[in-house]
Amino acid sequence: MNRRFALGAVVVAAFLAAAGCSSKEGVEKAKAAAAGKPAVSVDALIAATGDVTEGIEVVGTLSPKFQAEIKPEYGGVVVHVYVNDWAKVRKGDPLLKVDTREGEVLLLKAKAALEMAKAGQLEAEAAVSRADREYDRAVKLQESGLLTRQAMDDARTQKEAAAARIAAAKAQVAIAGEDVAHATTRLSKAVIRSPFDGAVAERLVSEGDLVGEMQKVVFRLVDNRLLELTVSVPSAEMAALRVGQPVLFSTDAFPGREFHGAVAHINPSVSPGDRSVRVIAEVGNVPEVLKGGLFVKGRIVTGGRKGVVQVPRAVLLSWNVAARKGEVFVVDNNVARRRGVTTGAVQGDSVEIPSGLRSGETVVTRGAYLLSDGDAVKIAAAVK
Repeated sequence: MNRRFALGAVVVAAFLAAAGCSSKEGVEKAKAAAAGKPAVSVDALIAATGDVTEGIEVVGTLSPKFQAEIKPEYGGVVVHVYVNDWAKVRKGDPLLKVDTREGEVLLLKAKAALEMAKAGQLEAEAAVSRADREYDRAVKLQESGLLTRQAMDDARTQKEAAAARIAAAKAQVAIAGEDVAHATTRLSKAVIRSPFDGAVAERLVSEGDLVGEMQKVVFRLVDNRLLELTVSVPSAEMAALRVGQPVLFSTDAFPGREFHGAVAHINPSVSPGDRSVRVIAEVGNVPEVLKGGLFVKGRIVTGGRKGVVQVPRAVLLSWNVAARKGEVFVVDNNVARRRGVTTGAVQGDSVEIPSGLRSGETVVTRGAYLLSDGDAVKIAAAVK
């Protein structure tokens, strides 16, 4: 009898020892077994606080702030092209030269005409001096009674005519001088120079081409060091816009990278078509990583708050964006509890949870579709 009791005691002790050695997993299995359902394996994270920025979601396209389509201001045959596509240029660098032989001939003719006009002016000045002397002599003779009235009138007429001729000669010199200046300026335009520092986006001319004045675009230049991001903001959100607000954006061309700009211009009028306001942000781009023409997604930052609870979007079982309501599974003592939460600002992949979830609570991130409220869970991986 005593041996049977002792043996039973040993068995019970062994069972209790095994139960005592079981970990949290054993407790989970016991609870699940009691409920008639095994514990569900899930991934979870610990809800934490962070800083959130409020803003307006936007999409748009980048373009260089400084760009130009270059047309010749001097017509003729292209004799030299100094740059190729994508070449870096500085302000004042030569891009193209047109044959100047015809212009040089015109300049020589204009200079010759100017010299002739100057010679004519000298002759007119000499004639004025002679007419003045003759007139002064006539006045003295008339005073002495030695000159008729007719002779005096003739002297006066000659003086006035000489003065008129010198005025005409001076005007001719001025006109000839303008012709020389025009020919010189026009000749200087035979060499097209870069209007700013930048790069040749496209070359549309070759040596030997015949180009006309202001007819054909021969170069497209861009300066990518300063870009503009043009976006449209719904009129319902325009009250939050301010010049100088930060703009954060990304582009598929550089996955995982975030770029920065600032609001520079806000259109004072609303587009009648879609009731939106056009906004232009300036984006510094040194070194020149971004390019004009890239499509981007981002937000205009209108405010921010610190120390708010945030969770990934994938945590939400349901989400009514308009009503700012959602649901999550919270793990409490290895039991999943479905809980309603309110949602706030969205920042990238994270959603603000103003109420319904506290920092430090455990939230299911994977496996929630297998759960019902009150199910026992086993956390396979937890992220802090």
